[in-house]
Amino acid sequence: MAIPYPHFIATEKAAMDAGLLLPSSSSSSRSPSVIFTQDDLKKIAAYKAVEYVESGMVLGLGTGSTAKHAVDRIGELLRQGKLKDIVGIPTSKITHEQALSLGIPLSDLDSHPVVDLAIDGADEVDPFLNLVKGRGGSLLREKMVESACKKFIVIVDESKLVNYVGGSGLAMPVEVIRFCWKFTAERLRKLFEEAGCVAKLRTFGENEEPYVTDNGNFIVDLYFERSIGDLKAASEAILQLAGVVEHGMFLDMATTVIVAGELGLTVKNK
Repeated sequence: MAIPYPHFIATEKAAMDAGLLLPSSSSSSRSPSVIFTQDDLKKIAAYKAVEYVESGMVLGLGTGSTAKHAVDRIGELLRQGKLKDIVGIPTSKITHEQALSLGIPLSDLDSHPVVDLAIDGADEVDPFLNLVKGRGGSLLREKMVESACKKFIVIVDESKLVNYVGGSGLAMPVEVIRFCWKFTAERLRKLFEEAGCVAKLRTFGENEEPYVTDNGNFIVDLYFERSIGDLKAASEAILQLAGVVEHGMFLDMATTVIVAGELGLTVKNK
């Protein structure tokens, strides 16, 4: 998706840092016809989020296409000497490998139970900054790390904004143990029957093999036709089901959401 990106001063530093604008193009006389792709918007939001990072921090390193840009930027600033004494706690095996390749020092929650700042993407953001995460499959580790942080910055493009959790019509993932997963999936479906819920095992490849998380579990994706109502009540009901490990609703966790869209960057604070 290509979006015309008009002049908007709050985006310019992040856009230039991301290599998407030249300093000479940042004057107010610049034509408002600069075209950025959806991935460019993700990169701009990610670079803006990294402006919150300070030397000496313990950082939660998110997973996914948007968070990848933030991790790349942190690695770049470390190489340049602009950041020092950073400790990263990755939220997936993929991010662990990416961070290692960039020379970012890594640790875990056992050694650093309090995280200064986490940066990650989201699949949905509602008007109250509640999130759906985990369509990339890393929801459990993401929630463990991001629930331990003092500040959680979420970076998205405007396509991720919804009126209510589940409002995109796309998956709200639930990580479940493999044992009798069909039984668990049916219980999940019945919980939200009034919302028109459909529960599907996540699969991959031509043979539709079950997707297995970094933790050795399956994911059941829930699809809703209507709002599920009270999110905290829904969260509690899901977690009370034996066989459920964790769900992808991140409620009251985001402290800041940075949204890149047609009018530039919007920063929303809790």
